[in-house]
Amino acid sequence: MAGNSQRRNRRTSNKKGAQVGSGGKRRRSLEGKGPTPPASARKGHVKNRVANAQAKQAAHRRPAPRRGGAKGTAELVVGRNPVVEALREGVPATTLYVQQFIDNDERVREALQLATELGLNLLEAPRAELDRMTNGLNHQGLVAQIPPYEYAHPEDLSAAALDAGEDPLIVALDGVTDPRNLGAVVRSVSAFGGHGVVVPERRAAGMTAGAWKTSAGTAARTPVARATNLTRALETYQKAGMTVVGLAADGEVELQDLAALDGPVVIVVGSEGKGLSRLVGETCDLRVRIPMPGGAESLNAGVAAGVVLWEAARRRG
Repeated sequence: MAGNSQRRNRRTSNKKGAQVGSGGKRRRSLEGKGPTPPASARKGHVKNRVANAQAKQAAHRRPAPRRGGAKGTAELVVGRNPVVEALREGVPATTLYVQQFIDNDERVREALQLATELGLNLLEAPRAELDRMTNGLNHQGLVAQIPPYEYAHPEDLSAAALDAGEDPLIVALDGVTDPRNLGAVVRSVSAFGGHGVVVPERRAAGMTAGAWKTSAGTAARTPVARATNLTRALETYQKAGMTVVGLAADGEVELQDLAALDGPVVIVVGSEGKGLSRLVGETCDLRVRIPMPGGAESLNAGVAAGVVLWEAARRRG
């Protein structure tokens, strides 16, 4: 009979019996886990892998050096011709970046040879990295990095001259913003036995790669000082017994009559357009004009400084 079956686990009724439960002891396991996290936060999801890769790239990405030769920053020389010319002229580069799989022409070979001779670091980089470093400039696969220029203090220039037993011959630039003019002045100072150049800290050209190139390597042996306030620097020179001479088209003394060039002197050159600023002009002991019988209204800073320095060197023998 059905009710007398001896088989185990045989169901004898259609009604379900009591189920084995937790007795309420596992309620925590029944609690919800909150809202579903976004795809970028779910492990194994495609968007999660992309987010992790981007975070890793950002952690290892180096900031691109800023251009312009500002204090405390490096500068980049970009392009095959500029890089080769900079290395030829002795611009103190530290690293040469070369694009991977670059087309090997004469300029690339010369750049690599010069970099090897100068002991520069040679680094190979993909095009995308060089594009990022140069902010998209046409680098042509070559980028040279130049460390920040180490400026002297204005008083160091006169001290070095006196230590050598010579009367200081210094050029100060007022409002000259073209680095090529600064480089030309540095070159003239070196050629005619001067002791250095002073530039203001603001609104003035600094020792960039362009200035180095124009100086034709003479910046390596002719110091450039940076003055926080040019007027105060000139007053300090005056207190040390130096004559401050400003170049001006309407100067009261002509260059050939300037006896101050025989002794310790600071020659102040203004910009071609505006000339000397008011405060600097008032600080000068004398204002001197360069005779120009050809009728030219003015000379750029590099040429004007060269003319006066030649006259000073001639008088000093």
